[in-house]
Amino acid sequence: MQRSVDVAIIGGGLAGNLLARQIRRELPDLSVAVYERSRERAYKVGESTVEVASHYLLRRQQLSTYLHKNHLPKHGLRYFFDTPERDAELPRMSEIGPKWPAAYPSFQLDRARLEADLLAMNEADGVEVNVGVRVSDLSLEDEGPHRFAAVSDGERVEVQARWVIDAGGREGIVAKLKGLRVPEKKHRIAAGWGRFRGVTDIDSLRGHDEWHERVNWVSRVLSTNHFMSEGQWIWFIPLRDGLTSLGLVQEASRWDASKQKVDGFLAALREHRAVRELIGEAEAVDYSAFTQLAFRTERFFGRERWACVGDAAAFADPFYSPGSDFIALENDFVVDLIRRDVQDDDYAAATEAFESFMQYRLDSTMVIYEGLYPTFGSYGLFRSKLFFDTGLYYNVLYDPYWQDKHRDLKWIRSEVRRRDFSMQFLENFRRMFRAAGEELKARGEYHAQNLGHATHDAVEAYGLFLTVGAPRTRREIREQNEWVFAETKRRVSDLLGEQTMKSLMDDSREMYDAWTQLSAG
Repeated sequence: MQRSVDVAIIGGGLAGNLLARQIRRELPDLSVAVYERSRERAYKVGESTVEVASHYLLRRQQLSTYLHKNHLPKHGLRYFFDTPERDAELPRMSEIGPKWPAAYPSFQLDRARLEADLLAMNEADGVEVNVGVRVSDLSLEDEGPHRFAAVSDGERVEVQARWVIDAGGREGIVAKLKGLRVPEKKHRIAAGWGRFRGVTDIDSLRGHDEWHERVNWVSRVLSTNHFMSEGQWIWFIPLRDGLTSLGLVQEASRWDASKQKVDGFLAALREHRAVRELIGEAEAVDYSAFTQLAFRTERFFGRERWACVGDAAAFADPFYSPGSDFIALENDFVVDLIRRDVQDDDYAAATEAFESFMQYRLDSTMVIYEGLYPTFGSYGLFRSKLFFDTGLYYNVLYDPYWQDKHRDLKWIRSEVRRRDFSMQFLENFRRMFRAAGEELKARGEYHAQNLGHATHDAVEAYGLFLTVGAPRTRREIREQNEWVFAETKRRVSDLLGEQTMKSLMDDSREMYDAWTQLSAG
């Protein structure tokens, strides 16, 4: 049996389903087929969205009513800091987190339910949905249609497709065929995670009215809650139906074989008093672990009409939940490339522009993690890093995405031209944070502010500004960046002292030059 289709999507998870839905909505004359190997939808990591992905889901996918009815609203990112002995009671921990519901919407997703519902939506919308199908013998042709076999229950269908999109996760059939996978050698992190029943609701803690009042009784449990320690962090993400997603992410050097099993994972979590009291005797619904999470790719998009999206392409880190943001960008670019191909536009030139931008985006994401897990356990220092990272996120990532600037080739190329300076600047701040953490440990002050402190104002905590999407001049964007840079420098200087701060900056000639260039406008 033979079958021809305009766009074949290998993988029916989040990335593949959203891409199929987007193609049907924006390019309805094209035929789309999804090939998903698993017959069951399973819980997966990546339940928490941040603003770019949420904007994509609400605007591009028009899933607002569905998400609000079937999933949980997210009350931002929240962080707790512990003693060196990990014995602090939760209300005594220093905390960073909002005291009002989030200014911009985001969600805590039940991935199993979302993916099952998306498959049903896509089938109803005319997508050919093939579940329980294994793709094999893929041949990507320079000219003419690509070919592969779709095998299910002993039946083999020969498929021809003008476009092939790999959305099949880490197995990466296109990545294997094209030799795209690049091991991440610098950022070595391991993780375990699962869904659990019986986790205590943070908002239900009694006898701590002052602690609840501090955040205006806003729901802490609806936040993505992080328990921060040197070299690691633990997440609590609420899901529907009484489930909580728990995860532990560590520098790979801290990982051991016991954590590959759920009992070892729970034992590691229970080393922290506050976490131990919350998880109690919680029961595992599922559990998974990886000894190395991050990896890169040689290419996201091919001129021969193929692409890799989601985990089939690359993965940086679960911290700040960037995975679904990458899906939003990748899917937008794939749809734009297919549109250009259909319209006989120069999609090859656009392919190279989008490729350069995605590689830049991956590099600029990796640099905010690389070597910086040792800074995570200090409230005083991480407060500065969080402000820096999220302030830039709102100003140079979320705002242009809101305005669809990433669909303008002129804007894309101008961003890529500034890549070297931007990467050097991010690298210099990475070095500064790293050196500051080492200095605090040398002084014995790493944990000095980890009890009794709080940052609850969204501007102070995250560098949030409330005019995302409004027209702004390049000068206004630069001024917003300058504010983030200067405020970050001030905070680290207050923590270490002017002389130490000057010494750290003098140790990096590049940082000094970057600051000079920035000040000069």
